[in-house]
Amino acid sequence: MPQEKPLLRLLSCGSVDDGKSTLIGRILHDCGILYEDQLTLLGKERTPEGLPDFSALLDGLLAEREQAITIDLAYRTFRTATRRYLVADAPGHEQYTRNMVTGASRAEVALLLIDAVRAKGGLLPQTLRHTMVASLMGIPHMVVAVNKMDSRGYEQAVFTAIEKEYLERIAGLHFVSLHCVPVSALRGDNVCYVSQAMPWYKGPTLLDILENLEPARPACGSFRLPVQWVARTPEFRGLTGTILSGTVTVGQKVALSPSGLTATVKRLSNSAGDRKEVGAEEAVCLQLTEDLDVGRGEVLSDVDDRPEVGDHLAARLVWFDEAPLVPGRTYLFRQASASARATMTEISAKISLETLGEIPAKELRWNDVGIIKLRLDRKLALAPYAESRDLGGFILIDPINASTLGAGLIDFVMRRSHNIHPHNFSLNAKAQALQKGQTPRVLWFMGLSASGKSTLAERVANILHAQGRHVYILDGDNLRNGLNQDLGFSEAARAENIRRAAEVAKLMTEAGLIVLASFISPYKRDRQAARSIFPPGTFLEIFVDTPLSVCVARDPKGLYAQALDGRLPNFTGLSAPFEAPEQPELHLDGQADPDDLTQTILDFLERLDTQ
Repeated sequence: MPQEKPLLRLLSCGSVDDGKSTLIGRILHDCGILYEDQLTLLGKERTPEGLPDFSALLDGLLAEREQAITIDLAYRTFRTATRRYLVADAPGHEQYTRNMVTGASRAEVALLLIDAVRAKGGLLPQTLRHTMVASLMGIPHMVVAVNKMDSRGYEQAVFTAIEKEYLERIAGLHFVSLHCVPVSALRGDNVCYVSQAMPWYKGPTLLDILENLEPARPACGSFRLPVQWVARTPEFRGLTGTILSGTVTVGQKVALSPSGLTATVKRLSNSAGDRKEVGAEEAVCLQLTEDLDVGRGEVLSDVDDRPEVGDHLAARLVWFDEAPLVPGRTYLFRQASASARATMTEISAKISLETLGEIPAKELRWNDVGIIKLRLDRKLALAPYAESRDLGGFILIDPINASTLGAGLIDFVMRRSHNIHPHNFSLNAKAQALQKGQTPRVLWFMGLSASGKSTLAERVANILHAQGRHVYILDGDNLRNGLNQDLGFSEAARAENIRRAAEVAKLMTEAGLIVLASFISPYKRDRQAARSIFPPGTFLEIFVDTPLSVCVARDPKGLYAQALDGRLPNFTGLSAPFEAPEQPELHLDGQADPDDLTQTILDFLERLDTQ
């Protein structure tokens, strides 16, 4: 009996209605691997032509069945005479591109469908986008099925024209192998059996191509084990995780990154019991001889072959969110079992769907693919995606609602991050606070222009100063006359304005000061990013809530008048959004008496000091 070939992880992708689910269902049917209930379903589900509706076999959600589309990733496994397959059927709609990226992260073959009927007017954007993402995610093999050839009379010229246009458009992308096949998923032509209707095609069937592909598996590689969980009892401490590559043996000297600690492997165990050696893709519980404080996110490796450690990186990113990605914003960064806060420092370019080349960009919008640079708030063990999908892949998460905003692939770790080492001075923030006899805090006054936030900040600062407190007022307009004079009022510039202000305020609190910062701060994400760099309880958001009509009536600087005349674009509250905070530490009515509001803030601070 011939030896079974390795498992093949297959991603079915392409634009909506190109026939992805139908094709996978046809393969399952023609390979004779359907269950009785599935055969019964095929007898009931029919296409308008009266043929079995094979797509029904993969439409697992009720919404999918009702709308006749794929929404979620549909996974199916099947086995032929020579190998096993794991198929991820990706949705074709643009709003579900994130699902396609999820499926691509583990795939070894992309099966891309092109609708021969709709391709009469040229290739669809989603066809090119899925091809680009497949290449971006490092899928080595691309198999293109030009589908619905029966609806184009099985003409050779149709297939040749589509194949030519496709190959020309993706010429700049790299795949280890690329095959194009004319098929009819509905009728089975060239899927599992040679089509009698297309005698001009002399190549293999789709299934023959898949059966003979060899997954481009990495070599054994260097030992890498991200710690996913630390198992503790009074007598035991074990590091658990799945080995990404290489092997580890009892008695081996290992290093931990990013901490830089070294240790010796005392014991290896998993579901098979105690082991002398464990290899790639195996789960393991590893016990060290030394009693070290090791946490989730550390990566174990051989002491002589450690992963790169850094906090600055260049990457390619697929952006999923409707709100644009702009420099200066801070997000949650998740990679392997590690996490950090990441600030977008630069958008170098984005990839054009028309040319698949790089073009300049100031922001990334929904479904854009861009080249970016990130700064992490702590060092992690990283790797280029080309070397390790696990250590080189990451996602960006919204720190407010925990939604996934983008998926990225590290191109390289920027070396300069190794050369910067903060100095720990003995005259630190604690010593400064003790010397001044106060608890350093930031009172972050926010609200519309003319809401009264700067007036309140000044009133409170004057009283605190008279009480002998050490204070400083950090005002948005004043900062824009100096440190931030290079910034405009685009969304990206506003984000950078708040980031710089927060960093300055942090330095001042480390000097022991109470900082009263007055900024419009229109975006929740920017305020959340500002809050994240301060110790808990030291960033106090004070929302001066004044109706827009009142602010317009006040208009002490004449800005609303200019904005209403169209002379001042991107003006918050009128032509630019203002996102009110949901849970500020203080929510003040901006129309109330200023003396009463000032006393409210002072009473609030007094309560904090007595806690």
